[in-house]
Amino acid sequence: MKRGFWIGNLCILIAVIFWGVNVSVTKALIPEWMTAYGIIIVRLVGGAILMWLTSIFVKCTKIQKDDWLKLILGGAIGLFLFIFLFILSLKYGNPIDISIIMTLPPIFVILMGVLFLKQRPYWLEYVGVVVSFIGAAIVILGGDIHHHHHAAHQLHEYTAKGNIIGDILAILSTICYAFYLVILEGPTKTYKPITMLRWVFLFSAIPALVLIPFSTHQPIFHTAKAVPWIEIAFILFCVTFIAYFLVEPAIKYIGSELVSIYQYLLPVFATISAVLMGLAKLHWLQVVAMGIIIIGMVCTNVGKRYRKVPS
Repeated sequence: MKRGFWIGNLCILIAVIFWGVNVSVTKALIPEWMTAYGIIIVRLVGGAILMWLTSIFVKCTKIQKDDWLKLILGGAIGLFLFIFLFILSLKYGNPIDISIIMTLPPIFVILMGVLFLKQRPYWLEYVGVVVSFIGAAIVILGGDIHHHHHAAHQLHEYTAKGNIIGDILAILSTICYAFYLVILEGPTKTYKPITMLRWVFLFSAIPALVLIPFSTHQPIFHTAKAVPWIEIAFILFCVTFIAYFLVEPAIKYIGSELVSIYQYLLPVFATISAVLMGLAKLHWLQVVAMGIIIIGMVCTNVGKRYRKVPS
């Protein structure tokens, strides 16, 4: 139990670092180097190709009949819709705000667990979720005050409207990600990551193909600069390929709820990378909020372990 618990936590931590940095990298690519649709195609179609190529070298088991619907829904809703809405949200919204909204899946996962799987979380888990959510709210409100302070001279209605559209799209995308974690928890315990992921990615790549006619013009093809190419390679290999691989053992060892709780760290890595890349400035309030988020995560982690112990 102990070793698996640590492996699960480490896997999801690395994945979330990749996803946090991804928020800034994706924001840096749109629209200067690539369109939102272009990035969606690279991630899903490129991801599917990588998964299938990898499956050549790994012994894959047969998928049981009962699991096909879960894999199809996991791919179409949990992966395609999640990435589609997430990347569109970055087109409109502020990267730090979006990364905060990406902390919502744990709440949706616990809600889905209570509604559909009749789970009963330990009280400390509720405390952890609430504490982390308060931290997330502080970042949004703090970022907002900070943002308006700087932009007082040029408060365009358009930006405010764009930010709201971005925020709504981001909320919808987090519901899809929570759905991915919940619906694939069963299959994750049955199959090796690649056996499952090659199908999940295939079912997400099929709807992504529809976007190809709308994304023929990509400025990245007309540049000799290395940076945008390194960024897109990072998104494909680290964020899509390696991170999704790491999610599988994480769900297997520590469960979908605890995996989703790690989303609370996403703004920490997104903010650090946004600041380092010069996309945003860091405010002391954000640092305080991140501390609160981490305390909330620790509470939930402890609560999760209590629930594991049969009373």
